[in-house]
Amino acid sequence: MPSVLSTSSIPIPDRAEFWHDAVATTFVPLDVDLHEEKPSTATITSHQLGTLQVSQVTAGPQTVVRSRRMIARRSAEYLTLTMQHRGTARLEQDGRTVLVRPGEFSLRDSRRPYTKELTEEFGFTALQLPRAVLDVTDNDLQTLTATVLSDGSPCAAVVAAYLQSLARSAGDLTPGVGNRLAATTCDLLAVLIQERKDRSAPEAPEAARAMLARIKDYLMKHLPDPDLSPDAIAGAHHISLRYLHKLFEHEETTVSRWIRRRRLEMCRRDLARTPSGGVAAVAQRWGFVSPSHFSRAFRATYGMSPREWQAPHVPRA
Repeated sequence: MPSVLSTSSIPIPDRAEFWHDAVATTFVPLDVDLHEEKPSTATITSHQLGTLQVSQVTAGPQTVVRSRRMIARRSAEYLTLTMQHRGTARLEQDGRTVLVRPGEFSLRDSRRPYTKELTEEFGFTALQLPRAVLDVTDNDLQTLTATVLSDGSPCAAVVAAYLQSLARSAGDLTPGVGNRLAATTCDLLAVLIQERKDRSAPEAPEAARAMLARIKDYLMKHLPDPDLSPDAIAGAHHISLRYLHKLFEHEETTVSRWIRRRRLEMCRRDLARTPSGGVAAVAQRWGFVSPSHFSRAFRATYGMSPREWQAPHVPRA
């Protein structure tokens, strides 16, 4: 069942306070400044799909601010992807300002201050997910906040179409299907962020890019092998260990970190898709020898234990 918060039945003098609480309850603590002397009707309709919250918001002109004071309260850390349907939003974060028009989408991060101003009646869909479940670096995220993500690239177009379809169907999905699609959403956002990073990064020479692509393909095929090591990888491709490490410098990581991150991604995916499966078995399937080491690595990357990630994906009886 959806959660609906609306000011339609609230007396006009009480609407500002009610709406402030509704916004904070749905998203994160925010200062809300309504631009209307007599606030018009505003509504938030939300559906929960596993770790993903999908909210449809319609309201009158207003400005919301996420201040350092609110961040200091140590509320949960979320990323919010907003698809604008009506009205234009002015979003400021991380030293950038962008206008988000109907048909465009943008990203904001609750861990740093931001301001969002809407000077006319508006409507948008917000997809909110815990920061911990998106496997990307903070530096990569900070290059995307307060930018227009629907920039015409093929990758952005695919992600936008998927998110729009998911938002339209959120109320009709069973819990099990919703959980699976929420996990897919995380993967697609990670792909979009990586694609943006690749486009802005200096290109390696063509021969190096080709070799790196072959190595990555090899690594993905051999992730389950617990003996996969830089020495073995270099030997399989007839290159020096030094050259192998140099190739991964273009990725701003090391080969060992790349392997660990991909293994964790596969484990995270499998834990969501087979919620009744044992954590240790999933970890072993993807090359982790020690369940305790896997659990520590999973928590360090996603901010929660494997079982905590798994719990929302367990089908309800």
